[in-house]
Amino acid sequence: MKKVLSIFLVAIMIVSCCACHGKIGLDPFVMPEEFDEGKTYEITFWAKNDTNKTQADIYAKAIADFEKLYPNIKVNLLPYTDYTMIYNDVITNIATGTTPNVCITYPDHIATYLTGSNTVVPLDELFESTKFGFGGSSLKYKGVLRQDLITEFLEEGKFDGHYYAIPFMRSTEACYINKTFVESLGFTLPEKLTWDFVWEVSEAATEKKLLDTVDSKTGEQDWVYKINNQKVLIPFIYKSTDNMMIQYLAQKGAGYSREDGSIEIFNDTTKDFLKVISSHAKTGAFSTFKISSYPANFLNAGQCIFAIDSTAGATWMGTHAPLVDIAKDKLVEFETAVMPIPQVDPENPKMISQGPSICIFNKKDNGEVLASWLFAQYLLSTDVQVAYAKTEGYVPVTSAAQNDANYLDYLNREGEDNNEYYDVKIKATKLLIENTANTFTTPVFNGSASLRNAAGQLIENTTKSTTRKETIDDAYFESLYKDITSLYRLGEASKESAGKKDLGALPKEAVTLLTSLVIVWILIAIYAILKYNRRRKKTK
Repeated sequence: MKKVLSIFLVAIMIVSCCACHGKIGLDPFVMPEEFDEGKTYEITFWAKNDTNKTQADIYAKAIADFEKLYPNIKVNLLPYTDYTMIYNDVITNIATGTTPNVCITYPDHIATYLTGSNTVVPLDELFESTKFGFGGSSLKYKGVLRQDLITEFLEEGKFDGHYYAIPFMRSTEACYINKTFVESLGFTLPEKLTWDFVWEVSEAATEKKLLDTVDSKTGEQDWVYKINNQKVLIPFIYKSTDNMMIQYLAQKGAGYSREDGSIEIFNDTTKDFLKVISSHAKTGAFSTFKISSYPANFLNAGQCIFAIDSTAGATWMGTHAPLVDIAKDKLVEFETAVMPIPQVDPENPKMISQGPSICIFNKKDNGEVLASWLFAQYLLSTDVQVAYAKTEGYVPVTSAAQNDANYLDYLNREGEDNNEYYDVKIKATKLLIENTANTFTTPVFNGSASLRNAAGQLIENTTKSTTRKETIDDAYFESLYKDITSLYRLGEASKESAGKKDLGALPKEAVTLLTSLVIVWILIAIYAILKYNRRRKKTK
């Protein structure tokens, strides 16, 4: 009977543990008074480097230099080629308690990570530590001062009343333009780009695209573009349609979302913009990356006039781009202009601020968390910031790095060398530096990442439906809004503040099922014990 009682007690414990499933997690991080240099720490660092060997080398050097300063901290780098892969792996590893220590990520993603209890470390106390915080007295390297961090970039990592991330690099979007093509159509680029100008030039290009010629071999109509002799032409291609929608709504002063997670994107301004997009998709003047492929490839082949992509993608843009992805015989010689994205009101420009941030995951050992912070903060040091910023059209996140003599010399040597001082890349970098005050971010909450995806999907679906010759009317948009809301489960998670969602008790049906399973196992155990006792009596 003792065995039966033990099984019964275990069963009660199982049911009790299942009664509430939103409370399990780590204890809150507590700032250690000292860092134990006699203890060895091994931390993991997940980062994205776009398969760029130079970036990988910079990470490797930063880790090696850091480990020389802190021999008791071993940093293991796991490189990724996609932020979504990092996000998905983190979500998976939260469930198994195997998250990385330091992670390159985005605030939208962090808001989802925070649905776990004490999963991500709030950085406020680490920021303020006189020993290990910004410019701390016990750091073994020259730590960045808090006032050196660009305010706009630092504030992006603050939500729900706490800082959960520090910026690593920043970028925005730029419009890369085949200036030669624009002028050949009889237009002159304005000082500031507007949506109306981009649409007008794009439509003018499609009008001149077709020639009434017939292929002599097939007898079919042969569509040839007059200027570049191209059979393919998509005048305007947008890489990130989520940014396209978000920035347009911001420029119009229309709703997108609020700090409390309220969703406002399904409004008349959104519908009107989608109608405009549909009208230009119908003529072939507009397409997207997801539908047609990388804007840079079309731009460099003379098959695109306006290619909008991140400033971090500048090294792929232009005839002489160092990282050009198409065959050399497909390249077309042209002058590349780099301008801010099209604006509704060019006198009051609004453009997205984006780029990777760094978060730290909580662990049972507070010393391990402190070791992670020491490394994360090291990535803000001027040498690391300047070296990484030079690889693409990124901007350092500290004024110390932006004003560094080495970095200023780099910016001043625009166009000297195609690989190191590529003019398009440096122009893209300067574009963000000059427009930092014009950048903005969207509210961060649990579900904001899904909303961002939904914003882009509205454009993608509308464009696809147009090319399929579907009717684009109010009934279409009503159905589209419902489909997108359902697909991305909008509003379900976003109404809870990030990091404070309590999953609460399991549903009664689940408790009943679990209890029934436990009772069945108890009965099986009792039967087995009784059967065993009967056998013992027979043998006696």
